[in-house]
Amino acid sequence: MIYIFDTSSFRVFGNYFPQRFPTIWDSINALVTDGKLISVREVYNELNEGGNKPFLLEWTKENRKIFLTPTQEEMIFVREIFLLKHFQNLVSQKQRLKGSPVADPFIIASAKVKNGCVVTEETFKPNAAKIPNICEHFKIDYTNVEGFMEKERWEF
Repeated sequence: MIYIFDTSSFRVFGNYFPQRFPTIWDSINALVTDGKLISVREVYNELNEGGNKPFLLEWTKENRKIFLTPTQEEMIFVREIFLLKHFQNLVSQKQRLKGSPVADPFIIASAKVKNGCVVTEETFKPNAAKIPNICEHFKIDYTNVEGFMEKERWEF
């Protein structure tokens, strides 16, 4: 299973200080080494906009290789998402005006093309343009950090 991480889920791991929770970070790093934990370039950009713990930013820089640039196939799927008018709200007007990084469509596209599982802290909300809603519409697997840990059978 390949996991494609959203910014919100990386921020959850920001609560697990490596010196206090080394086993969690060893497990995360093992998945990175095995190519089973990846993300997208826009998540890297969102994480580096600020408000994150220094150790998490350092980890993202050390693991820059997991934050992938979208492939042509993924870009075609991003277009497919936005062809549905309702899902165009995935990118807010504020984000468009500010030119802020927007990772969500790329995370979803990466999971679709790689047959992976999106890991996000967003929750399904009826009639919303949220990651879980779009994943359900396109039959893409998704979970949150707790579900990810359960899928990996992690216990600490």
